[in-house]
Amino acid sequence: MLREIKTFVAVSQFGTFAAAGQQTGLTQSAVSAQMRTLENALGIRLFDRSGRAVALNAEGTRILPMAQEMLALFSRMAQPEDLVDYRGAIKIGAISSVQTGLLPAVLVSVHQQAPALETKLIPGVSSSLLTQVDAGNIDLAVIIKPSFALTKDLYAETLQKEPYVLITPPDVSGDNAVDLIRQHPFIRYDRSSFGGRMVSQFLREQRLDPQLALEIDEIDAIVKMVELRLGVALVPLAGLWRDRPANVRIIPLAGLTFYRELIVVMRHANRQAPLHKFITDRLRHHAASPLPLPAVE
Repeated sequence: MLREIKTFVAVSQFGTFAAAGQQTGLTQSAVSAQMRTLENALGIRLFDRSGRAVALNAEGTRILPMAQEMLALFSRMAQPEDLVDYRGAIKIGAISSVQTGLLPAVLVSVHQQAPALETKLIPGVSSSLLTQVDAGNIDLAVIIKPSFALTKDLYAETLQKEPYVLITPPDVSGDNAVDLIRQHPFIRYDRSSFGGRMVSQFLREQRLDPQLALEIDEIDAIVKMVELRLGVALVPLAGLWRDRPANVRIIPLAGLTFYRELIVVMRHANRQAPLHKFITDRLRHHAASPLPLPAVE
């Protein structure tokens, strides 16, 4: 029955029997037959069927988290307790600043402890990565903590809090961040991202409506634009620019400082798996190491 459960989860993710079949290597008729077998075994209907489209009904929605947990538990049964004996692959999601900041040292530790493990790094923005973890498409992710509560099937742990600062071209004078934002073109951290929403909240609270020069989701690209004198920007102390000389002025926000909270998130069913525990421990260890402020030219 495990194969039927796996196919059921695939159908819930991809929306049609045909699409689920493409992902699992089955024909559409084989997927349909497996779903009938599963429904007969459980004694309940799982889908609302309308032409070629299918959607989980109330019962299907109810049992989906349990099906995902069963697959996760089965996967853990196939893995040894000793990390050196691990085989297969693990998918780790990470936002861009984590890919170049916190994660590399962690991946080196993982490779040293589990040399036969294949690690797949999945890039993305926080909202997309969170959705993929929730759907079971990736094993864990390091993202910005959202403003809303996570579903009960997800476990999250805070790794670090990154303060926001104002950065300006080096020839811009003045130390009042609010005044500088009013006076200069503003490079905006993408307001649709979790981190960018914090910038939007700050601007609202300070009643600021700056002259927009550019909106972008990449922190290191924002820093580069400030270096090229396009404008000023509010960014977290995160990313590659912390480790290289940055030709910008860094203006602390003092009493107005707000923070971007970095979390590792995974499904509760995987929380106690040895590999997930090891990766979380390494993330926690490296996140606790103090990082120097970026040098200013």
